[in-house]
Amino acid sequence: MYQEILGRQDADAPTLVFSSGLGGSARFWMPQLPVLLERFRVVLYDQNGTGRSPANLPHGYSVAVMAEELLALLDSLKINQCHFVGHALGGLVGLELALQRPGLLQSQVLINAWSQPNDHSSRCFAVRKTLLRDSGPAAYVMAQALFVYPADWIASHTAQLAEDDAHALAHFPATDNLLKRIAALQAFNVQEHLASIETPTLLIANRDDMLVPWQQSQMLAQGLPRGELAVLEYGGHASSVSDPLLFNRVLLEYLDRVAG
Repeated sequence: MYQEILGRQDADAPTLVFSSGLGGSARFWMPQLPVLLERFRVVLYDQNGTGRSPANLPHGYSVAVMAEELLALLDSLKINQCHFVGHALGGLVGLELALQRPGLLQSQVLINAWSQPNDHSSRCFAVRKTLLRDSGPAAYVMAQALFVYPADWIASHTAQLAEDDAHALAHFPATDNLLKRIAALQAFNVQEHLASIETPTLLIANRDDMLVPWQQSQMLAQGLPRGELAVLEYGGHASSVSDPLLFNRVLLEYLDRVAG
C-alpha cells in the first residue's frame, strides 16, 4: 500500500499512524499535519483498493482484513509501537488492531466510529450505494459532502469542495471495490469484545454528525475499559476538516497526556 512517513525521523520520535474513512486517502489528514510534524513521526497511507494503492479487493473483504493489511505495512516499516488515529472506517480498523495485536497500540483516537451497526447509518449507506449503482461516481461524489459536512460549511466552501470533488472523481476507486468496502463497514460488529480492549482510547464525536449518531461513540466509551468521550457541537462527520482548529486542539491535548 502507498505510504508516507513525515515529520520527525529520529529513533525516539513518538509515532502516529493515521487511517482515513471510507475514501481511504491519506490526503484527508492534511489539516492536521501543520501542528504535528515538529513533534511526531506521522505515518499516512492510502488503504488497499483506494487512491494510490490499486488492488482488486476479494469477495468477503472485511475490516479485519483491512487491519491485517495495515499490520503488514507497519511490520515492513519496523514500527512496533504507535499511537493510532482513525476516522469512521479508519476507527473500525483501530478497534481491530487493538483486538489483533494489542501490544502495538500505545493509544488510539477514534473519530465518529462505532462498534456495531445502527439503523440510521445503514439507511445512509443504502442511499450512497444506490447512488453509486444507479447514477454513477459523479452523483456519488456530489452527494458525499451532504453526508459529511455541516450545511453552513458547505455553503461557504464552494471552491474548496469543487476542487475536492474533482480530485475525488479523478481518483475514484473501482465501483466493485467501493461496494465491498461499504459492505465491510456495514458488517462490522465487535460490541461483545469491547471489554477486552485495554488500549487507552479517546472517542471524538460530533453532535451534528448526520451519518453516524454521536451516541455510537458514547457506546464505545462506555464499553471500552479505558475509553473517554469528547463530544464536539459542530463539524458534522468530518470536523477534522470542517473545524480543524478545535479538532486539532482536542487531539493534541489527548496526545500530550498519553504520549508526553
